[in-house]
Amino acid sequence: MFDTVVVATDGSESVKRAIDVSLDLADRFDADVHALSVVDATEVDASPEQLRTELRTALETHADAALGTVEDRSDRTLTTVVREGRPAAEICEYVREIDADLIATGTRGRHGENRLLLGSVAERVVRTSPVPVLTVRQLEPTADPEENAAEPAG
Repeated sequence: MFDTVVVATDGSESVKRAIDVSLDLADRFDADVHALSVVDATEVDASPEQLRTELRTALETHADAALGTVEDRSDRTLTTVVREGRPAAEICEYVREIDADLIATGTRGRHGENRLLLGSVAERVVRTSPVPVLTVRQLEPTADPEENAAEPAG
């Protein structure tokens, strides 16, 4: 059913559970996994010109670290990719290019006024994706670390 899964990551806490769930899903279907992180070009373009090179380098370093987190959580061979552009558009374009079957991403679970004011990459991906999108919400921390672990999908 799923031959290729794209895990979209920005390195945030909210995506760690999504990584675990998507890797478990990929294992169950013996699917190829592509980890993708996007350097947000709008952040770079909005910065003062003399800082753009430094900011781009810092964002690329952060993206590489985010991909390293996916690699560290997996015992399988992954394809890792850093792209630059608008995150939701780049994620959907990459999925089309490699003919992926599923996108997995984390979500902070914003709602109400914050969602309307801030928007969300996950929400835009859901609205524009050519394939199904698995959004995995970050769990609220509890006193028991066992309860914070991701449950296997399925």
